[in-house]
Amino acid sequence: MKEIWIATGNAHKVQEFQTMFEDYKVRSMKDLDQKIEIIEDGKTFEENALIKARSLYNVLKQPVISDDSGIEVDAMDKKPGVESARWMGEDTSYDIKNQAIMDAVEGKDRTARYVCVIAYIDENGKEHVYRGECEGEIYTEQLGTKGFGYDPIFYYPPFKTTLANVSEEQKNSISHRGKALELFMKDWRKKND
Repeated sequence: MKEIWIATGNAHKVQEFQTMFEDYKVRSMKDLDQKIEIIEDGKTFEENALIKARSLYNVLKQPVISDDSGIEVDAMDKKPGVESARWMGEDTSYDIKNQAIMDAVEGKDRTARYVCVIAYIDENGKEHVYRGECEGEIYTEQLGTKGFGYDPIFYYPPFKTTLANVSEEQKNSISHRGKALELFMKDWRKKND
């Protein structure tokens, strides 16, 4: 069975990618004998996704995928952005982070978007990036118990509620990661069919 590597230690992401690649075994950094230290110091999602992909590709010299994602809030100069997971400290609960964002946009523009960039380095070392976005706004309270992270404050107008208040299937049908994956898979199928 052919393999594809993903530059992550996140089991949830590995599972997500495995459902896309039915004929491939998806392997992650947890499958390596050595530990790779990745410093995500890029200023954009594209830069961080490529940093992760290059780090793993340089060790394996095989096709590698990675992604970087987060939320951009317009009234906060598109922050937390690439810092979304680390913003206010990785150990800070999302209840606190979500409240801080709601406070920051009080009386201001509430538009925001989720962004996901997938980086792919092919067998020839050629780099490709795919960007998906989901437009919404910051809600006035935390609403819903599904999803994770910033979902309880991310209001999606077509659903008339937050992403923490809809099913996984509904969320995936419009998600930033789903859109980036769709673009990537379109290219992937062309090359691998």
